[in-house]
Amino acid sequence: MRAALLTLLLAGCASVPATTPTADAPVIAASAETDPVDSMADAADDPAIWRNAANPAASLVIGTDKQAGIHVYDLKGKRLSFTPAARLNNVDLRDMGGRVIVAASDRADKATAHVALFTLDTVARRLVPMGRYPVGAGEAYGMCLWTRARDKALFGFVVLKDGRIDQVRIDVSGTTPRVETVRSMKLGTQAEGCVVDDRTGTLYVAEEDVGLWRFAADPAAPTTATPIARVDGRTLVADAEGLALAPRGARGGYLVASSQGDNAYTLYRLPDMTYAGRFRIGGGQIDGTSETDGIELALGDFGPDYPEGLFVAQDGDNAPDTQNFKYVSWAKVKAALGL
Repeated sequence: MRAALLTLLLAGCASVPATTPTADAPVIAASAETDPVDSMADAADDPAIWRNAANPAASLVIGTDKQAGIHVYDLKGKRLSFTPAARLNNVDLRDMGGRVIVAASDRADKATAHVALFTLDTVARRLVPMGRYPVGAGEAYGMCLWTRARDKALFGFVVLKDGRIDQVRIDVSGTTPRVETVRSMKLGTQAEGCVVDDRTGTLYVAEEDVGLWRFAADPAAPTTATPIARVDGRTLVADAEGLALAPRGARGGYLVASSQGDNAYTLYRLPDMTYAGRFRIGGGQIDGTSETDGIELALGDFGPDYPEGLFVAQDGDNAPDTQNFKYVSWAKVKAALGL
């Protein structure tokens, strides 16, 4: 069954002519951008957002430089701190009872995937390393976290470059973290972006040239992948890269995907995954985004510039400077798309 579904999706991709026009996408101006990363060429990759509930305007954005380390920025885009680390790719975080745990996929060893763990010191506004932990054979690529509702257990999903997905349980209750691989899943080709809906325990993964898939996130669940959206050259253009969620109510909201091939961002309604629209970033005093790898979205009040939420996107071409991340008001996205 899995093979048949994959064949159908691949056939759908192959049937899309190169001249297929992409769907309309309103252009939305960025409200801020981060300081450029220090590394040249392809370096900035993936963001994560920590919302300061007591003082939303003091929230923080974390962004990886996959050639040098990991940055912490404020909402104006100013770099507040930098932690050196070799080849961190994707990053995610969870607040575990007031302790913010940050996890990143570590590609330093191409033969063995690792997870790099940090705590976010929200007062000093810097990351404190907790070590790097082996996951399994292969090169780590994507990374996302899940907090299981029934017991608050923390899990990570490491997407390897060949499409394998290793699920790890992360125990930070002791003096030294424990990271244990609990199951593996597989997609047919290269994948990277992933995100987990904590409400429903659903893992979403982007297979770059094929489309989007979902899995049940619980380690006791079957490893069967369900296709939910294909790369069609119109609404989603290869590569399909970063994923983010805009939850609403118990099951609703939107899944957002980076349509890297045409510099856009595509929205799908949850839970039925019907197409909901797309947008691009540009048209303001700050340059737009292109060739976006990682994205992140956090809803809620982030101060006057982001009253309904903050969307962050990596910018693959920030010339004449090196790559960086752009900030967009989610309220502007909703207005532009009539959500």
